[in-house]
Amino acid sequence: MNRQTAVLIFANSSQGERKFKSFAKGDAFIEELNENILQTVKNSKLPYYLFTEKEQVGKSFGERFSNAIQAVFEKGFDSVITVGNDTPQMRKHHILRAANEIDKNKCVVGPSIDGGFYLMGLSKKQFSEISFLDLPWQTKSLEKTISLQFAATQTEVIKLDTLLDVDSTSDLKALFKLSQFISKILLSILSSLLSAKLPISLASKLFIDRWERKHYFNKGSPEFPAI
Repeated sequence: MNRQTAVLIFANSSQGERKFKSFAKGDAFIEELNENILQTVKNSKLPYYLFTEKEQVGKSFGERFSNAIQAVFEKGFDSVITVGNDTPQMRKHHILRAANEIDKNKCVVGPSIDGGFYLMGLSKKQFSEISFLDLPWQTKSLEKTISLQFAATQTEVIKLDTLLDVDSTSDLKALFKLSQFISKILLSILSSLLSAKLPISLASKLFIDRWERKHYFNKGSPEFPAI
């Protein structure tokens, strides 16, 4: 696998997300989403960079996102895989498949149910800052538009599984129904936000998991690679 591929985690902190999410009081939920994506990316063994609202530069979402991608390329990487924090169903194998497809000169899109995407992988030669700024960011036609844009340059587009990203309370409810695909800690927080009841067996298992995390794994905040 080409080790000149880096992962860009483009995700705001819980404080930053308050401006955009309708469940703004769910700080614990967003913090767990951030922990989840960080661990997923670490498991891929690829180098990664975290861009929160503190590192992002630009007025619009498109500007901030494009500038972050360019910043990773400027560190010497040939390709970038971008991910957010709001798709807890995403797994390591999605990232690794993207890296393998990029090695074959293809670009990769992980579509979201709402029309956006949770993952995008592309090489430096496939990236056009001007074209990216013109994309319909944060709309339901984003994934379709970007796929067509890549196809227009004779680049093969590989699409991964279509997954749910979490932007609203209705998304929280949909995610709760997908409990088998998310962590037990995340499910517990989600249950509290929705005031939903967990099965007794799962509640007992959560207690044990939390106790073990507190006593064996609480070693402080992870260190991020230097930006």
